[in-house]
Amino acid sequence: MGRPALLLLALCAAGARGLYFHIGETEKRCFIEEIPDETMVIGNYRTQMWDKQKEVFLPSTPGLGMHVEVKDPEGKVVLSRQYGSEGRFTFTSHMPGDHQICLHSNSTRMALFAGGRLYREERFRLTSESTNQRVLWWSIAQTAILLLTGIWQMRHLKSFFEAKKLV
Repeated sequence: MGRPALLLLALCAAGARGLYFHIGETEKRCFIEEIPDETMVIGNYRTQMWDKQKEVFLPSTPGLGMHVEVKDPEGKVVLSRQYGSEGRFTFTSHMPGDHQICLHSNSTRMALFAGGRLYREERFRLTSESTNQRVLWWSIAQTAILLLTGIWQMRHLKSFFEAKKLV
């Protein structure tokens, strides 16, 4: 098919810049960016597959994404996270200096072909978990209402019988 290509639209720290490069399935691309102290960095990105035969970018596969890792000048990890095929990542530098920003594709050939199925399974799992959570809270609310109604009925009947002087 093709190889994953990463299109990093903009990395905004002190100014807006853009990068564009190809990443193989197992490749990792790093670059060093000098970032001032306490600066919020926002990176907008898009990953796409390159079709060698047609020499065009294919629409993004839902299973295709990237992993971003950012290290500060002392080598401490500031950000290490998996992202989808398109979006943005942000981090704040807590010390001035050269920060290492590494990107690599999360794909394998299997993931690229199964991307649509994995995406549907993930959506189904999230929907199931959400429904399960709602059912749990609904049953807790019903139980609380049932208990409160029972307590109210017992107090009401007790006061009724006391008023009639039957107890």
